[in-house]
Amino acid sequence: MTSKFTISGHLVFLLALCAGLPTLQAADLAVQRQLFLQAEQQLADGIGNIDPALENSLKDYPLFPYLQYQQLKGHLEQTDEILDFLSKYPKHRYSALLRSKWLHYLAGQARWADFLASYQPSDDKAIECLFYRAELNSDITPVALSGAKALWISGEEMPPECDSLFEALVNSQTLSEHELWQRFKSALNKNNVAIAESTRGYLPKTLADQAGIWLKIHKQPTLVSTVLSDELFDTLPEAFVHGIERLAKTDLYQAIFLWDTHKQHIKPEADTVAQLEAKLGTALAFKKDKTAYSRFGKPDSQESLSDEAREWRLRAALLEQNWSHVLEAYQGLTENQKSQPEWTYWQARALDATGDKIQALSVYQKVAGDRSLYGFLAADKIEQPYWLGNQPVPLAAGQIEDFAQNPDIQAVKEWRWLDREAEARRQWWFSLGNREKEDYKVAAKLAQQWQWHQVAIFTLAKANYWDDLALRFPLYYTDKIQFQADKRELEPAIVFGLIRQESIFDSHAESAAGAKGLMQIMPGTGKHIAHQLKEKWHSQASLYDPDTNIRYGTYYFRELLDRFNGHFALATAAYNAGPGRVKEWLKDSSALPADIWVATIPFKETRKYVSSVLTYAVIYQHLTHGHTLRVKNLMFDILPY
Repeated sequence: MTSKFTISGHLVFLLALCAGLPTLQAADLAVQRQLFLQAEQQLADGIGNIDPALENSLKDYPLFPYLQYQQLKGHLEQTDEILDFLSKYPKHRYSALLRSKWLHYLAGQARWADFLASYQPSDDKAIECLFYRAELNSDITPVALSGAKALWISGEEMPPECDSLFEALVNSQTLSEHELWQRFKSALNKNNVAIAESTRGYLPKTLADQAGIWLKIHKQPTLVSTVLSDELFDTLPEAFVHGIERLAKTDLYQAIFLWDTHKQHIKPEADTVAQLEAKLGTALAFKKDKTAYSRFGKPDSQESLSDEAREWRLRAALLEQNWSHVLEAYQGLTENQKSQPEWTYWQARALDATGDKIQALSVYQKVAGDRSLYGFLAADKIEQPYWLGNQPVPLAAGQIEDFAQNPDIQAVKEWRWLDREAEARRQWWFSLGNREKEDYKVAAKLAQQWQWHQVAIFTLAKANYWDDLALRFPLYYTDKIQFQADKRELEPAIVFGLIRQESIFDSHAESAAGAKGLMQIMPGTGKHIAHQLKEKWHSQASLYDPDTNIRYGTYYFRELLDRFNGHFALATAAYNAGPGRVKEWLKDSSALPADIWVATIPFKETRKYVSSVLTYAVIYQHLTHGHTLRVKNLMFDILPY
């Protein structure tokens, strides 16, 4: 290995410090960190290879494989070096990244035998297509075409690497009419119109004509009742159902009218009818329409319904406040759903409302043993203390220390030292991979020690361990939260709950929509609040400052609370979905108990958000030793806006 790099006097000094050191002590690590940055700069400067002396001093540094990866990915022609790296680090994250680049390179060079020798199964569709191309070019034709066919029939968008593979598949003349039609329908169901149109060109004339009608309906669903003749109602019932589903997204009541008018002329399968009726019922429930429940039919006759449809049938019954229907819908849930606290709570409410007080009490007691909004609501109904069940992760002495010595975890630590947060997280999750739950528990406690709160919480969740409250609900920024909560006359526990849900205490969190910081303030909202507070608006970067973010977030929540007459559930929903949307939901709603209103919020994200924030508020009230906070005091009846 040659180098154009000339070692500076400073670098010579660092190399001398490292020379002859038998173990990686703290002083060595400090030196190696500096050498790593020097080596990384060499590669960034385009020198090509790291100086041999520098490379030798970094061989036991946790990020050394990263440097080798960065070097080799620019020299994919170095076959021996690449194979050596892949052999030396068979399960390393950078081996997976290098292998992907190496396989693309081999395919580009038409080195198909080498490709097959180095290939490992991958979720990367581009690599999968290249693999089948390699098999085709190695005369493993039937197997390759079978794999290609599965990808092709799916109707999904595929990367360019699949184009020549699919061309070979079509030219092989092994595709049946059924498979062509299957790809056409799959593409339309995924709204991949271009794929559907191209597939139509391969269909025989009769099917191509039918596909043309289906495409018209897809593009303009209002044509569903005019382009289908009586004969086509019989031959293309799926096209009619597809059109109704499409139309329901833009004009629900017109879709229902057309479906009810023409459904007797078509003969789709019973499961298809049940599924469409459930989709229409769900859409009606979204609009708070009390006729929604009638669309679902009897629970015992619809085995094909999705879990989501079964849940919306119960929500539709709640909108009616018809407790007999609630019990009927509960019986239509799967056994797994019936065991979940949310739905068991509604069973108890329905039993109570229909006069079965003894059974209702028994069910309430069962649900009250759950640490959730519905557990707390059940406890309120029977006037019991809340169950919090705090049980820190049980670990043996030295478990965390031993785990921290794992080379992959040492690499995470180094990325964090370098302030490369994204790289640290990618390395962390790759390092954990498919480990046992016990390892995830230990890893979570290590992340907690590092005050890496968000990662600690996510890691413990992967272990399905929920009872370590100190880990799952960290007390961070306590003084700032207390000060601003007092200033805005808010329960500090509510603010903790909002931050826990919004950012998990990551002051640099940023959502896909652009919300920033601890309380996820949108820049436009932040600018408006600064104006209201008569503060100078500097830039959206100021929202990453914890003081500023908590000040603005508590001000905004107080504003929402005042706007919605002090109703915490409404203010919390508005914090997530926006006050305008909450106003619309209230316009479509009659007076409702708050628990029903929350359970029937149309957006799954907002339903879960409100439930989580109120749950977290109770937990934080306990952790901060605040006065007793009861959910029932935050959930009074909701009136139309």
